[in-house]
Amino acid sequence: MVGMGYRTIKTAVGAGIAMWLASLFNLEFATFAAIIVIMCIETTKKRTLHTIKDKLFASLLSLVLGAIVFELAGYHPVVFALFILFFMPILVKAKIQNGFVTSMVVLLHIYSIGDVSVEIFLDELLIIAIGMGIAILTNSVMPSFKEDINQHKFKVEEKFTKIFHEFHAFLQDKDRNWDGKEIKEAQGLINQAKSIVIQDIENHLYREKNKDYYYFNMRSEQLEIVKRMVTIVGIVASSEVHVKQKGMIADLFLYISKNVRSMNIDYSLDLLEAYEQSIREMDLPKSRDEFEVRANLFYLNFEMKNYLTIKKKIMDQLGAKSKRSKEQEGEES
Repeated sequence: MVGMGYRTIKTAVGAGIAMWLASLFNLEFATFAAIIVIMCIETTKKRTLHTIKDKLFASLLSLVLGAIVFELAGYHPVVFALFILFFMPILVKAKIQNGFVTSMVVLLHIYSIGDVSVEIFLDELLIIAIGMGIAILTNSVMPSFKEDINQHKFKVEEKFTKIFHEFHAFLQDKDRNWDGKEIKEAQGLINQAKSIVIQDIENHLYREKNKDYYYFNMRSEQLEIVKRMVTIVGIVASSEVHVKQKGMIADLFLYISKNVRSMNIDYSLDLLEAYEQSIREMDLPKSRDEFEVRANLFYLNFEMKNYLTIKKKIMDQLGAKSKRSKEQEGEES
């Protein structure tokens, strides 16, 4: 059914339960508990708690200040309007302006009753507690994003494999037709994956940036390098100058395409080092065209090093982080 998402179902269930509980206690304005649930349920646990914090403090503040102002100045529309002008800057200063709407509903309850008493205060506090408590409980159940994240990883790696294979093929055959759509598709997949990963992190209250977060950041940086290489590969492929290193870099691209998922970065870097050394040992270029081709080949080698170094750096960081975590666990035990 269109619009029937996980969040919609939780909101409906939570709103119904909150209204039912508030009615059981015979609370005035029991429907407000359902409104609180609707306004508090966010896409992640952290966002929900942040929203609840703002609405809770803003509501309590409006309850206390509103009661004082109305009792002193009277229950009049002008007083209500002036209170908003006075109250909003306070919320902004306290950085809880997201709770403005909820606080105004609480204020209108006092205004509509036209009186302030302990019973009214307790009713409002209980309604707020029921609504926000149900929102927290309802939103504590979150779907797992692990499978979705792994699928994005696999698809991104497939795109990188295809890109490097096309680099290899293009250097072998300059007439090969490739539209480069995999680069754009890889960018889209990475952006989608980052959003999913951030959602996953925010659904774990004590989790900070995880391996998946660093992984897709790494792929994003690598893709920028790949984009820079596209033009240079085209220039080298279209040149009529025969340089044996052209075939060597093509073979390197083929090797990289087959080992996109490989963790053995050092071996790939050794291959690039050997390739770079072979360029240095060549005789000086005999023409301008040969010089330009060799310069571009050297540049491709440089960018491939950057591509692999990014991965190695991330792997080393994650390895060190994992080691520290294990050491801390050992000390605690």
